[in-house]
Amino acid sequence: MNGNIPDESGLSPRQKKALTLFFSGYNCAQAVFGALADLAGLGERDALRIASSFGGGMARQRETCGTVSAAALALGYLYGYDQPDRELCRAHYALVSAFCNRFRAENGSLSCAELLRLTAEKVARDRADSTPTPRSPDFYSKRPCARLVVSSVEILEAMLRENEIKNKAE
Repeated sequence: MNGNIPDESGLSPRQKKALTLFFSGYNCAQAVFGALADLAGLGERDALRIASSFGGGMARQRETCGTVSAAALALGYLYGYDQPDRELCRAHYALVSAFCNRFRAENGSLSCAELLRLTAEKVARDRADSTPTPRSPDFYSKRPCARLVVSSVEILEAMLRENEIKNKAE
């Protein structure tokens, strides 16, 4: 099995859904956020639209990985704050930072360009051309994106379980 395409045995239903979305042609952010739509009380269509800008490190800018952006969206919706309170902000940032730290430890970076091992020249070309990369078997087998989709959902699921346990203890 190619190291970039995860073996689906042992994956959670949510991880499998994220992979199905990704392999159906949705971008990495859409795959992650779409798999979490039910937790956010959103329809899948709305979740896919909300996350649509974040693929390719935000519209092929190759900045923060779209799976990380989708995780931040999900954490914001589920645990974000809606009043100008510095303590609420600090607590939320700590949660998102914890996700980022776990993702970075597992995958080596938060940067789309670094995760894809792109040269500066390739990043510059991608930034100048908003045309999405065609999806093909070669696309899926050569890029780590499917593995990163699963990684993001796995970390989020673990954090949701941990947060649920913490909330019950309080």
